[in-house]
Amino acid sequence: MITLRPLQGDAEIHACAHTMSTSEPWLTLGRSYEESVAVLSDASKEVYVAVAAEELAGFIIINMQGAFRGYIQTVCVMPAWRGQGLGSQLIGFAEARIFRDAPNVFMCVSSFNAGAQKLYRRLGYEVIGELKDYVVAGHAEILLRKTIGPLAGFKGREAKT
Repeated sequence: MITLRPLQGDAEIHACAHTMSTSEPWLTLGRSYEESVAVLSDASKEVYVAVAAEELAGFIIINMQGAFRGYIQTVCVMPAWRGQGLGSQLIGFAEARIFRDAPNVFMCVSSFNAGAQKLYRRLGYEVIGELKDYVVAGHAEILLRKTIGPLAGFKGREAKT
């Protein structure tokens, strides 16, 4: 059974940072271990981990501030847990959390990350833009959105259970 909860402590930060800095898409994007630690330690972000029998299985980082309020910044599944639906579960968790306070979920996916693009399309995300050479030269970040309505008049809703 997978439990989703807020990130807790330095050991989890460092385990997550290690996975990010040693796997795709972060290798191609040039994300270092130190940069990964900084992202995971940023108090302005919400970081949730997936835990199975006290083993860290994955994590998700959400940004609820700024122009793209409701932005999924990172979805990461530990190597041993890939291909088992955990990424979809993490995204579903993030969507429920975001849709309580915002009508849109945003995320970017790298142009070279075909597997993630396929998953996000299957989950109902639409391409709304492309940022060429945004993070690294030669690759684009594709901006995606899933929506339950416009910002104007949005009052929030309870999370799906």
